[in-house]
Amino acid sequence: MDAIEHFANHVVNTEYNDIPMEAINSAKTFLIDSIGVGVAGSKGQWCSSLIDCLGSWGLADDSRLLVSGTRHPSSVAALVNGFMIHNSEFDCVHEGAVVHPMGSILGVSLALADRIGNVTGKQLIEAVVLGVDVACGIGVASKTSMKFFRPGTAGGFGATAAAGKLLGFDKNVLINAFGSLYAQTCGTMQSHEESSMLLALQVGFNARNAMYACDLASKGLAGPTKILEGRFGYYSLFEGEYEIEPIVSSLGDVWRINELSHKPYPTGRALQGVIEGILNLKEENGIASEQVREIVATVTPLTSRLVGRPAELGMQPNYARLCLQYCAARMMMKGTINADDFLPSALSDKETFDLASRVTIVVSEEGNPGSMSPATVELRLNDAREFTQTIEYMYGSPAKPLGKEAQLEKFLQNWKHGCGETELGSAYSLLDEIEELEKSNNVQSLVDLSVSPTN
Repeated sequence: MDAIEHFANHVVNTEYNDIPMEAINSAKTFLIDSIGVGVAGSKGQWCSSLIDCLGSWGLADDSRLLVSGTRHPSSVAALVNGFMIHNSEFDCVHEGAVVHPMGSILGVSLALADRIGNVTGKQLIEAVVLGVDVACGIGVASKTSMKFFRPGTAGGFGATAAAGKLLGFDKNVLINAFGSLYAQTCGTMQSHEESSMLLALQVGFNARNAMYACDLASKGLAGPTKILEGRFGYYSLFEGEYEIEPIVSSLGDVWRINELSHKPYPTGRALQGVIEGILNLKEENGIASEQVREIVATVTPLTSRLVGRPAELGMQPNYARLCLQYCAARMMMKGTINADDFLPSALSDKETFDLASRVTIVVSEEGNPGSMSPATVELRLNDAREFTQTIEYMYGSPAKPLGKEAQLEKFLQNWKHGCGETELGSAYSLLDEIEELEKSNNVQSLVDLSVSPTN
């Protein structure tokens, strides 16, 4: 039996009442977080150019985009909403899987909720929880460094699971949908290497492809079935060494949505242990940036590979968000990192780049090479004093969670960024609706509330 059958059985056979309350609450938490970052992402880099392309991508009008509310084919809405959720590097992540699952899963789920028109809150919770189990389970099983962009590739399987659940697929139809999705799976790490905006679009592409795959399967198209472990399956071609048995045997006992991490800052997650350590040392010891001679960041091989790129004056925002040197310098100077740090004025600030040039990255040979933690930060000052801190678990992880107040502040700031200061009524209504989501008979209202009244 290919492992995809285990995932399909889990998706088809699990109902709302089988899901523990902790996972239901996690689904609500990350729905709020993901809609918020998607609203902010509507103002993100390259978003307006993407929307300019949509007129030639189909004339159906069954699903809406976040914020703008413009109507498009559901596959297009899934693509754009998925892109907006991931384009600012602010969406939640499963650190062990190295997967940002909610862009593709929620991109598809919101589009289908609009298209179907009678998706209940309980059905949306099922789709999100089970989609995360699939996407992150597939990611956790991999034991090799990423060759392909796993938030896109594994995220596409999660999106297919979520869509298939919402569409009421049985096991065989869902396996066919997974097969059709696999035939379309895409996402190169070269986009990450070069900091192309295609990186976030790859999340959207796989959300769109999940919609195509489910539509094809619903009409009887049979896809390949040994798509994870076959000779030319996902693990052979996209990943490499893997260990799937512990993952599939834990389905129904381990709920991956409880393992997701919030991002407190709009940057690559891999560098957030370093900037957290810098903030702690800065505040605890009253250190100003002008006192710093050198910052030494000792990180895992994965962190170095993902965010160890050199800071370059005038670099693009998507490059800067994944640049440890730059983000370390901004945190040392400001004591926080937000959207303003990726504006042209910040990206051309010579003081920032002078400090960034004094950030040294050391790769640790200890610990798990596929992990983003731990990270050790050393501040070496001009007066020869040195301060060191090691971050074992990053802020926002399940071991060190973002508190409710911080979650609310993040959501509201994202909402203001996407919809403006005067549009908070809908934000609070959305929060209330998600709090009582299991009572909702039609979650189209979530999309209604996520459309700016000015559009």
